Amino acid sequence: MKIILPDGHQKEYENSVTPGQIAKEISEGLYRTAVGALVNEQLWDLERPIDFDCTLKIITKKDKEAPEFYRHTMAHIMAQAVVRIYGENNVRLGIGPTIENGFYYDFEILDGTITEEDLKRIEKEMKNIIKENLKIERFELNKEEALKLMKAKGQIYKMELIEEIQDDKVSFYKQGEFIDLCRGPHLPRTGLIKHFKLLSVSGAYWRGSEKNPMLQRIYGTAFANKEELENYLRMLEEAKKRDHRKLGPKLGLFFINTEVAAGMPIFLPKGTIVLNELVNFSKELHKKYGFLEVATPLVMNVKLWHQSGHWEHYKDNMYFTEKEDVEYAIKPMNCPGHILIYKNDVVSYRDLPIRLFEFGKVHRYERSGVLHGLLRVRAFTQDDSHIFCRKDQIEQEITSLVKLIDELYKPFGFSYKATLSTMPEDHMGDEEVWDIATNALKNVLEKINLDFEIAEGEGAFYGPKIDFQVKDSLGREWQCATIQLDFQMPERFNLTYIDSNGKEVRPVLIHAAKYGSLERFFGILIEHYAGAFPLWISPVQVIILPVSDKYTEYSKKLVEELKGNEIRVQLDSRNETLGYRIRDAQMNKIPYMIIVGEKEQRENTISVRDRNGKEIKDLKVEKFLEILKNEILKKG
Repeated sequence: MKIILPDGHQKEYENSVTPGQIAKEISEGLYRTAVGALVNEQLWDLERPIDFDCTLKIITKKDKEAPEFYRHTMAHIMAQAVVRIYGENNVRLGIGPTIENGFYYDFEILDGTITEEDLKRIEKEMKNIIKENLKIERFELNKEEALKLMKAKGQIYKMELIEEIQDDKVSFYKQGEFIDLCRGPHLPRTGLIKHFKLLSVSGAYWRGSEKNPMLQRIYGTAFANKEELENYLRMLEEAKKRDHRKLGPKLGLFFINTEVAAGMPIFLPKGTIVLNELVNFSKELHKKYGFLEVATPLVMNVKLWHQSGHWEHYKDNMYFTEKEDVEYAIKPMNCPGHILIYKNDVVSYRDLPIRLFEFGKVHRYERSGVLHGLLRVRAFTQDDSHIFCRKDQIEQEITSLVKLIDELYKPFGFSYKATLSTMPEDHMGDEEVWDIATNALKNVLEKINLDFEIAEGEGAFYGPKIDFQVKDSLGREWQCATIQLDFQMPERFNLTYIDSNGKEVRPVLIHAAKYGSLERFFGILIEHYAGAFPLWISPVQVIILPVSDKYTEYSKKLVEELKGNEIRVQLDSRNETLGYRIRDAQMNKIPYMIIVGEKEQRENTISVRDRNGKEIKDLKVEKFLEILKNEILKKG
């Protein structure tokens, strides 16, 4: 049996050699830090035998794949602890996968329920299981034997999963008395991961369907060392303070009335100011990059959505209405409307590329259980663009779009990375066309030296796409911008242009959203800045605080002067102490406070204090306006 190592070295091994044996042969140090392996790019247990020719890479605690091993193991340790506490005959096991920064497991407790208070008790039992350092063993059964084993244990959800497995071989993992259906991978023993924390318990429908029973889901996190765990828990605490669902209403930005319009945010005057600033900035950039702004109907005949393919692939996520025996759809996307604009006139090759742009409101049905503030909604606004171009213009247009996105994100201090998503199973069109489109996107990313990962099968049903994940001030990643290359819609709508020989030729369609969802981007910004927006998008940029009523008239003159220079300013002359009003301004995250007293009024000056407590005294209004305008211009 031949095994190729990462350095290209090839070596003969006997059948049933394990990655652990190979690691130990290379060095004891490698073996001590190993958690598993990659065998033919598949995650593989450290002590699982290999009996075929393959490539092999040993995974150590420092490798990016390592969390998959120890977090998956921790999910099983948690499940074992729950079974020990609540009783084997009282617990039905769901699934227990790893997720970003953690893991979860779903349970049905036949008699009783798991509460937040129970998490400490479960953690204590998990620590006992870790101390026991149980050996974790993988074994396989045929489907009939596997069903018989799970039936004997009363595990109906596991039986359902086994029934759907195509292969006759079904894998299980055993640690002590605990046996679970699982593909793996896992660590060799329970004592090899110690740094964990259970975070919460919530309801979750079995397999995500409201038609299925409601189970209980326990979320947890685990890290390779104590320092990483503590840093992550500190980040979670900070994230709680920044939660946009709390800060948004508290700062008077937005609210959601779940009884009247669940998943459809209502923006208050201050929130609308922020949105308008974001919209204006995006419009400026689109104009700079040669886009023409358009507007399309919110409601259109369902015939359009049949033709676009949305009816076949997306109708369960759409809203419909009917008038005069005609069925209409509320648009979930803007592309068919832009296609109608393209088809409205004869297009020459000289006219291409045609770049259309719209801040379009769209509606998409999301289950109530997944709605989440501004981050997961049913009604939102996209800064949506569609470029109709020739094939030889694809790379140039996508390169330009990436530059636009980079320019859009810079003022917010976001770094970002890209993901190239390829053809999904539920796709339109021939695979050959998909390969052409996917390679075009890949070529652009490589030419501009933008790091990217490939997400196999995650593309849109009509084309591959590049998604951009921004990293916020807490290091969290959010998916925002997307660029999608589409050969299918031009075909379905019979789009053409006249080439230099007078023949009709099919154009290519490039879809792009840069903020992604304006509402989602706003929610991300609230948490990124903890509500303390930079000056240029702050709803109130300056607040004036007279020390007493004697200085109100002078303060009103200052208000008018700042307003005349397009500064968003408020006067707070309430009958409260100055200290109280300063604290209130700080709580409302207002960038600058002007303190007005006898000296300022007499000398026609101002004293300025920023929200962080820094003060500038005896400042001329003209100088302060210059400071403000420069900061706004730089979008600092």
